[in-house]
Amino acid sequence: MPTPVRPPSVAGAFYPADGAALSQEIERCFLDPRGPGHLPPRHRSVERRIRAMVVPHAGYRYSGAIAAQAFAAVAVERPPASVLVLGFNHSGRGAPAALSARDWSTPLGRVPADPELIHALDHRPIEVDESSHAREHSIEAELPFLQYVLPFPRVACLNVTMGPVGFLADVAAVVRKALQGRDVLLVASTDFSHYIPAEEAQRLDRLAIGRILERDPHGLYETVVDRGISMCGVAPTTTLLFVTQDEPLSARLLRWGHSGEVEPMEDVVGYASLLLGSELPLPPSTAAG
Repeated sequence: MPTPVRPPSVAGAFYPADGAALSQEIERCFLDPRGPGHLPPRHRSVERRIRAMVVPHAGYRYSGAIAAQAFAAVAVERPPASVLVLGFNHSGRGAPAALSARDWSTPLGRVPADPELIHALDHRPIEVDESSHAREHSIEAELPFLQYVLPFPRVACLNVTMGPVGFLADVAAVVRKALQGRDVLLVASTDFSHYIPAEEAQRLDRLAIGRILERDPHGLYETVVDRGISMCGVAPTTTLLFVTQDEPLSARLLRWGHSGEVEPMEDVVGYASLLLGSELPLPPSTAAG
């Protein structure tokens, strides 16, 4: 029996439930002054240099323009063969490193899973566990953007629960092996500080962002834990840094911002978009099946 498609969980809340309205909302994010300020061009480079990205996952009204900064960069490159989206399991339901084997759907249509990549990822401590994904929004919020900027993207969706840094390194070791020879874009989904004054959010978030820019997984983990930074996706972001730590990449911050930029509020949520890229073009897939 075919595996059921994972239906949208936060359509109508984090983003519009109607496909046409969702496309318009994504375009608003690209055109927003906090975003790129323009729609992605129709023409792409024949090369791909972006290996990984860190993007927010809040309601599009608040974080979508900042997320669009990173997705705009992806839109002008050769499309990757697949996308591995690393989300944070906010509820704690299911396995600590929970992989989805299903296709997903959004108001823009179906997002097919990459069965070969999923098979390669399905090794301890990673396991297929759909219960972790049933109501989780951190991966779902990225998919409409991927659908907008990539032609027919294929995905693997992996939720990572916060745990000891050694556990995240173990997850990353499986991911690193699975990605060998595969043309995959990595996406870590995270917001930064939650519900604190904007000045404090900026100060704390800059500490975490600094460790990401240094590509230091241990440093990011320790900074967030020791400083009590309420960065929800530190687990997937730390995992991404472990996966890519031996690759010749450079990291750059595209934009940091917060929800108080959209409407007045005493306490804000911080958001950032970052890219990890290669000076040389990334190769296409060479892995067999």
